[in-house]
Amino acid sequence: MNLFPNFYQGRLCLNVLAGSKQNARDIWLAAEGHVLVGVLSKHYTTTEAAIADMRDYAALTDNALSIGLGAGDPAQSAMVSEIAAALQPQHVNQVFTGVATSRALLGQPHTLVNGLVSPTGTPGQVKISTGPRSAQAADAIVPVDTAIAMLQDMGGSALKYFPMGGLQAVAEYRAVAEACARRDFWLEPTGGIDLTNFAAIVRIALEAGVSKVIPHVYSAIIDRASGETRVDDVRQLLATCRELL
Repeated sequence: MNLFPNFYQGRLCLNVLAGSKQNARDIWLAAEGHVLVGVLSKHYTTTEAAIADMRDYAALTDNALSIGLGAGDPAQSAMVSEIAAALQPQHVNQVFTGVATSRALLGQPHTLVNGLVSPTGTPGQVKISTGPRSAQAADAIVPVDTAIAMLQDMGGSALKYFPMGGLQAVAEYRAVAEACARRDFWLEPTGGIDLTNFAAIVRIALEAGVSKVIPHVYSAIIDRASGETRVDDVRQLLATCRELL
């Protein structure tokens, strides 16, 4: 399994949500394969139902499947790991404490597994207590370099920075990007990214020297009536990626 074909010029890959199987196929074609197509585990009542349905999404997108939690819901952590073990997707979204379980159940180093950390209000510091129990406890705040090292220890591939609120915490985000560059770790900015701030958010990561960036663009490009991601917006995001590189 090789993720590199997903990355435009080896550095950028989109992550957007699919509202249906046809939408997933259309997204993948519109992005010319430079995309990971998100399907949320939270939408399924059982792991078995999720596995059966997500298998179709994987088949329609050359396995560009991104198994999602659903707004970073820690309660979905175990289910995500179980689905990933069965489907062997290209991408898995995890809370910080779920990374090692996902990697162990996958049984291989190729699938991209991110670990969710959150802003704290202080540049250079991130919250890692994003798991089912730890999210209910006092905040565990550590230097971002330490968080990255811990993710690497657990077999993680990327740091998912959520919720960003777009550019609301730009100083914190820049510090995270610089740390990812120092440690040659991939970065997934998530939360509040839209067509107006996408370029600025991605540019910060690229200028910091992050080797691979996977921006998640979700609700801002979803049609409210249909619940599907607007394919024209995906094309626009891909065009922006080409302008940035």
